[in-house]
Amino acid sequence: MSEQAVAEELDRDVMAERHLHKIMVLFNMPVGWSNLQMSLAMLLLAMLCGAVWLLLDSNLTLALLVVGMQLLFFLGDVIILLVLPRMRISYGPWPAQFFPLAILRTLATITLGVVAVLTGFTWAFIIALLIQLFGTTALIWGAVIEPAKLQVTTLEIRSTRLQPDTNPIRILHISDLHIERLSRREDTILRFIETSQPELIVLTGDYVNLSYNRDPETYRQVTEFLGQLSAPYGVFATPGTPTVDVRENLIPMFDDLPLTLMFNQSQVLTLGEGQQIALLGLDCTHHVAKDAAVLREVIKQVPSDLPQILLYHSPELMPQATEQEIDLYLCGHTHGGQVRLPIIGPLLTSSHLGRKYVMGLYRDGRTNLYVSRGVGLEGLSAPRVRLLARPEITLVTLRPA
Repeated sequence: MSEQAVAEELDRDVMAERHLHKIMVLFNMPVGWSNLQMSLAMLLLAMLCGAVWLLLDSNLTLALLVVGMQLLFFLGDVIILLVLPRMRISYGPWPAQFFPLAILRTLATITLGVVAVLTGFTWAFIIALLIQLFGTTALIWGAVIEPAKLQVTTLEIRSTRLQPDTNPIRILHISDLHIERLSRREDTILRFIETSQPELIVLTGDYVNLSYNRDPETYRQVTEFLGQLSAPYGVFATPGTPTVDVRENLIPMFDDLPLTLMFNQSQVLTLGEGQQIALLGLDCTHHVAKDAAVLREVIKQVPSDLPQILLYHSPELMPQATEQEIDLYLCGHTHGGQVRLPIIGPLLTSSHLGRKYVMGLYRDGRTNLYVSRGVGLEGLSAPRVRLLARPEITLVTLRPA
């Protein structure tokens, strides 16, 4: 492969080429549809369910009940999605979010219609009704309740590189804000900072939502929020996924902020009593080999006897961080799966390492990795829901071993 081909390969937006992203883009197309078009689409999906039941049972009354049931729950979904911005929970366009939910409801009803050939159609209709009710309950929990329940996770990490008499250092880690418009979650973060007074604040990418990553008003509100962050030892940030944090928009945003955007660089911080720690801040391209090579170069810039904290958007560099004996590695990206099912766990993580590092604390040798579930929600046509993956910020206390 030629040098030019290698360069082009490393410049590819890996996340944008994934099938999941392409599906999300496809389902995002209804954002431009009129209310009439959306209404016709709902009616067609409901009539499709009724037609299947009518074909299998020849009971027109029951088929009409199926159509009515589907329309009723479709309308319920629309109402829930419409009230979310008013409640300052999420601000995604409702038409794009509606269709993934509607397709799940449609598939469930059609599947039960087929099963009804064996079980009986009356019982199948009752079960279908209960499943649709369960879907609405899950949507209310996942879209209204859980995204508003921001959790503060406390964590204690000990390092032999800290002098024994060093005072504990409290570090607030914030990741994956995914701001569409400022929400209750950002209010909670600011209140927590005011009461807890962390000595250092670090952010690990994805500041805007994928649906709004070229929207000037979104960037204005992100700037408003970030401008309110302060800590005695500073506020440091690294970029997120290139698909989300479009670099030509993100980098200028930091020019007028009292924050340090770390772009493949290190910085030594002097704490009280002369103790120092080293921050390593990396750009995240999701080309693991490329980013690992950058890590090897950046770590050469800091003394090996200082405690080292790596800020990188994704957990994908954990094997390399362990090899380099980094003390603390803070990241996000996975959202903890954002939607988790009992026993099964996360449905998706968007990580090259799959489900190996999904959320929480992992230890390997000297290295402590904490994968934050993040604050915000995925964009485009992804429904703005969290299930068993509450949004979180993390207060890390770094102590001498």
